Amino acid sequence: MDIFMTGASGYIGGTIAVRLQRDGHRLRGLVRGADKAARLAAIGIEPVIGSLDDGALLIAEARRADAVINTADSDHRGAVEALLAGLGGSSKPFLHTSGSSIVADDACGAHASDKIYDEDTPLDPVPDKQARVAIDTLVRSGAGRGVRAAVICNTLIYGTGRGLARDSAQVPTLVAEARRSGVVRHVGRGLNVWSNVHVDDVAELYALALTKAAPGGFYFVENGEASFRDIAAAIARRLGMAAPQDWPVDEAIARLGKGRAVYSLGSNSRVRGRRSRADLGWQPRGIALIPWIDGEMATA
Repeated sequence: MDIFMTGASGYIGGTIAVRLQRDGHRLRGLVRGADKAARLAAIGIEPVIGSLDDGALLIAEARRADAVINTADSDHRGAVEALLAGLGGSSKPFLHTSGSSIVADDACGAHASDKIYDEDTPLDPVPDKQARVAIDTLVRSGAGRGVRAAVICNTLIYGTGRGLARDSAQVPTLVAEARRSGVVRHVGRGLNVWSNVHVDDVAELYALALTKAAPGGFYFVENGEASFRDIAAAIARRLGMAAPQDWPVDEAIARLGKGRAVYSLGSNSRVRGRRSRADLGWQPRGIALIPWIDGEMATA
């Protein structure tokens, strides 16, 4: 396939792109400037210079491609509207990347939730995540416009990126803060739990979804879960630092902003990818998160 991808220079998109190249697919990737364009070209991805705000460009690229994968921004509605417009009536696949913070709560690290979602569980998103859920719904409605559109909803992703970007978001944020402050910390008491998945398993699911995802499909991507207290303890061991400490929520918000502090690091997000396994035949094989931190996570 000739695949157009947004976010090809990023952590998720880059790893997916390298995986798809292995299958013989040809990639065109959206980038903002000449430097990243040159770096993408060097790994065999044809660069397309532009941004998610370039609606006409996105429509043209979607029409040109055999498939579209959006990994750049889960919350950019205009880009999704343009890509769906370009794909309308084509029956081509469109994979849109969401994130399991759509089921996040306001625990702020204080407790673990017993609420576990699968793909068929009704959602009741917190106000800050309602716009993202609306975009996911818009993508899935593409099935009624002749697009084989599906939402891939990733959990906490870890592992070394295979493309231009090495690091993911959540664990590296805690690592960076530990190096900056000299103390490993988790938001609040760190009792909150997130499902998680290795980035290589994420890429494998996207490869399967290109041909197997149902129109209007929705798939959680997870292969285990851990509390942030346990994640922080593993980071401390890996970095040779003292046992982790509580990070007062207001201080974490002041440092990272509400979105990252409360929803990326302080919430519960527990899901099960039943349809990912049953419908797509996905079989994740990556090393679990805590052993990966203990033995493989980069320390510099």
